[in-house]
Amino acid sequence: MLENFCSTTYSALERANKQNEITACLIYFAETIINAQKYTAAWIDFLIKKARLYDRLRGQINPRQDKVLAGMFREGPDGFTGGLSAEKYIGITGAPRATATRDLQDLVSKGALLRHGERKHTRYFLNLEFV
Repeated sequence: MLENFCSTTYSALERANKQNEITACLIYFAETIINAQKYTAAWIDFLIKKARLYDRLRGQINPRQDKVLAGMFREGPDGFTGGLSAEKYIGITGAPRATATRDLQDLVSKGALLRHGERKHTRYFLNLEFV
């Protein structure tokens, strides 16, 4: 990404220098700044929702659930790519299948996760719109 940025920047600067026309260069830099602002705003929104969810769940989740939520939050606004499966929950926590199922159902009932699919295809996603 940085290599592409530098290449594009140098090309724009070279054109501006040779043609004494900086409009393209200014547009490029303005678009870069706008994209950075959008990215930052999305992350700030995500972090605020994360804090609200943790505040709402304080004292209501067990250490296994907390560990899994923390892992999903570390992945960013989308959580785990493809969602959290029961298998992944078991792998992260070491919990037996029945415990994992109860923990996941509890997180859904508390509004922390959204459930999609059935049986082996069930996946869980962060529910940041609930907060």
